[in-house]
Amino acid sequence: MTTTPAPPKAPPKPTWDPRKPDPPFPWLRPTIRIRLTLLYGGMFLIAGILLLSIIYLLAAQALHEGSGVDFRVTGSNLELTSGTCPQLSGASSNEELNAMLKECTAAQRQHALDGLLSRSLMALLGLAVIAFAFGYAMAGRVLSPLGRITRTARAVAGSDLSRRIELDGPDDELKELADTFDDMLERLQRAFTGQQRFVGNASHELRTPLAINRTLLEVHLSDPGAPVELQQLGKTLLATNERSEQLVEGLLLLARSDNQIVERKPVDLAEVASQAIDQVRGEAEAKGVEVRGERAAAVVQGNGVLLERIALNLLQNAVRYNVPDDGWVEVVTGVQHGQAVLTVANTGPVVPAYEIDNLFEPFRRLRTERTGSDKGVGLGLSIARSVARAHGGHIVAEPREGGGLVMRVALPI
Repeated sequence: MTTTPAPPKAPPKPTWDPRKPDPPFPWLRPTIRIRLTLLYGGMFLIAGILLLSIIYLLAAQALHEGSGVDFRVTGSNLELTSGTCPQLSGASSNEELNAMLKECTAAQRQHALDGLLSRSLMALLGLAVIAFAFGYAMAGRVLSPLGRITRTARAVAGSDLSRRIELDGPDDELKELADTFDDMLERLQRAFTGQQRFVGNASHELRTPLAINRTLLEVHLSDPGAPVELQQLGKTLLATNERSEQLVEGLLLLARSDNQIVERKPVDLAEVASQAIDQVRGEAEAKGVEVRGERAAAVVQGNGVLLERIALNLLQNAVRYNVPDDGWVEVVTGVQHGQAVLTVANTGPVVPAYEIDNLFEPFRRLRTERTGSDKGVGLGLSIARSVARAHGGHIVAEPREGGGLVMRVALPI
């Protein structure tokens, strides 16, 4: 098996990014089910309006053609009365009577058409409500396999690669999509299991010889009768062995931290930062760097050891890459925009903005690509970014005015 590390997966989308404001109206984005409902209901509504218009026009034409008959009245003892047309009793001739009858018929026809239209609109409104409800139910039934796929994908995002969709039903496009997704999960689970096995084996195979070398060198250096040249060579080899151990530990931690954290517990970033400060205080005092800052409570769900590694790596970099005189490191924790935030700012050399992204790449430093100093193995920021991603958060770096950096880690609460 090749030892080339797998490319890191895309980080989960954070709930807040200080560089990107929240959308103004997130509720204006309708779901697919709502869009399908509007489509089905809208088509029915348009068809109903057309049908109602045709019926109305045909009824109006039929009533108009049926009212074109003239009446003729003879004799002197005929009396016409009507509750809806009282003016008929005042007709003095046939022409005047026919004119009144036509006027009365037109009024009754218009009244009938208005009644037909109002009742039809009420019926259409009721049918439209039924159609929208039916369309919503049908859209939910059609999209239910997609909801099942989405729930499985969310479970997989939490490193539960054993989940499968196993969609039943007709052999259609949705079942083909679900089967393809299941096949992809099967391959991912095999690859993930192989990676875990490789990391475990590599951890044992790499740590054991380095530990043996360190023990042999320490025993050799404890011999007071050893020549000075061998004593110096032993110290050089011991320093090289220690650097190799740090490199191996960093690579193994980087490989493990690229995955989501399954077991999560409440962790206070303020306590994590305090523990990291205690570990670097001696080095900071030796370099004349002041560590300061206010640390408010910021509880997140995660792995305390890995979160402490983030704070420790950031603090070690801030202390080691600092100014020789009157340097300081400011560590601040708190809750901002619904997220727990750890901020580490420090004095130091001026960092160009275009080189910020390179600092998070493994084995890369400012203006140098490979390791070549005694300040570390070049994995600190890479590990911090991977651990932040594994917790669903992110880390950003900004150049500080006057020199140094401002590192900000945001994690979901």
